[in-house]
Amino acid sequence: MLSALSLLVWVYLFLAHGKFWLSRPQLPANERPTELPDVDILVPARDEAQTVGPVIASLLAQDYAGRFRVVLVDDDSTDGTAERAGRSPSLEILRGQPKPEAWSGKLWALHQGIESTHAPVILLTDADIVHDPAHLSSLVARLARPPVAMVSEMVRLNCTSLAEHALVPAFVYFFQMLYPFARVNDPASSAAAAAGGTILIRREALQRIGGIQAIGGALIDDVTLAKAVKAFAPIYLGHSGLARSIRPYPDFASVWRMISRTAFTQLRHSALVLLGTLAGLTVVWLVPPWEILTGRGWPRVFGIAAFLLAAVSYLPTLARYRRSPLWALALPVIALFYMAATVGSALSYWLGRGASWKRRDYGARKET
Repeated sequence: MLSALSLLVWVYLFLAHGKFWLSRPQLPANERPTELPDVDILVPARDEAQTVGPVIASLLAQDYAGRFRVVLVDDDSTDGTAERAGRSPSLEILRGQPKPEAWSGKLWALHQGIESTHAPVILLTDADIVHDPAHLSSLVARLARPPVAMVSEMVRLNCTSLAEHALVPAFVYFFQMLYPFARVNDPASSAAAAAGGTILIRREALQRIGGIQAIGGALIDDVTLAKAVKAFAPIYLGHSGLARSIRPYPDFASVWRMISRTAFTQLRHSALVLLGTLAGLTVVWLVPPWEILTGRGWPRVFGIAAFLLAAVSYLPTLARYRRSPLWALALPVIALFYMAATVGSALSYWLGRGASWKRRDYGARKET
């Protein structure tokens, strides 16, 4: 019965789950906006000296025909981040104030940047993302045609080390599965998500939700923002061919830390939800290879069919990252790694440790 259930789930995922596996849409590289609103580009940065130089240079080099400026919010860096950002008349460096207790670090930095700027359109981007000169123009063009309140993109992640080859395309694939882009982009659907590396948003949309302070304590800030905005206006989520992350994940431990930082937060710190999630993931990812290896008759047939649907669904994402299709055969093992990291996230929370990132602790259980 489990093998039949697994196959039924995969038939649904493949045919009726927003075609998440197609790994699209992607903004065209040659789109130019017909309207040219002023844009403030906000870059929150904490200890990003290794990446901030080329990031800021790429933003200052945008070929956007309208007016724009870049604001780097230096969030208490200790490694000379602001000094590495360079100098330009179009660059403002804002020294961040100490973070209030109720805020997450990134959102507090963004709040300060938003309060110091006035442009009607704001680009929120990270200090590890390099942008093609045409990127801002393509984002502004999509904001207007058809009109939406927010445009977000999953930028191309760094994928050079063995750990990145194995796990980074899967990260994008699982994100697409969790938040099918077609449903996010459908105004009639309640699905909402964003990718925090690139978010272009109308200031009036931020004001309508009560500003960044309305979600100030959120750890999964991009999805939380998307849900707040989509409650009253359409949003767009796609893939980017014009922006890429240069943050490296050189080994499996670094990817583990990236996943476990917010995995249990995504499950609302609920042990019941965690158990249900693990049970569901077992049916989806582990039952098919188990039946292939140990089953007989129809259970094995069902397992093979489910495994093939899973493997085929992974191919477009592998193609996006120019990885061999053979990586699709390792998808159950990759899924097991993500499941283990999620359990690790829960254990850290229950032990009161949370996860550490940029000298800050996230998701630790607070004693009462």
